[in-house]
Amino acid sequence: MRHNHGLVEVICGSMFSGKTEELIRRLVRAVIARQKVQVFKPAIDARYAIEKVTSHTGATFDAIPVERAQDILTHLDSETTVVGIDEAQFLDPPVVDVVCRLVERGIRVIVAGLDMDFRGEPFGSMPILMAQAERVDKLHAICMVCGEEASRTQRLVNGKPARYDDPIVIVGASEMYEARCRRHHEVPR
Repeated sequence: MRHNHGLVEVICGSMFSGKTEELIRRLVRAVIARQKVQVFKPAIDARYAIEKVTSHTGATFDAIPVERAQDILTHLDSETTVVGIDEAQFLDPPVVDVVCRLVERGIRVIVAGLDMDFRGEPFGSMPILMAQAERVDKLHAICMVCGEEASRTQRLVNGKPARYDDPIVIVGASEMYEARCRRHHEVPR
């Protein structure tokens, strides 16, 4: 089943907000609708499984790991009508052009990723993808300090907030990160 035109959907938010869970939910619905689905993820994200996108709750969907965004086009099947991209913030800047090229082919592209890094600043190409998307859904987690809605990712080093000048990309899960609200998000300089 081919779409009349391509479009971009972005699912963003902090860690533990359910981005990958929502991506998987949309992909499963596309499969039920008999659409040809392919999913890609950055090879750097090997937290749970190399050839699957996996939510923190354990939901999975088969995926092709890629080193560079351009590899998505190399692995694209000519029958594919829906492309999912998880953890898009880790892909190189050409991901924006790759997504545009997919859309020009009439493909529905569903992108999931962190909109902000641990500092609370825009992360990778996500801001551009969000600006160009037809649909953007920002999900929220629960602040691990106060229980309010959380929009930020707190990196912890030995139980203390990571410093501003620490490396931006360190792949991890609950052993290194917490969801925090704006009030409780800390980034010492």
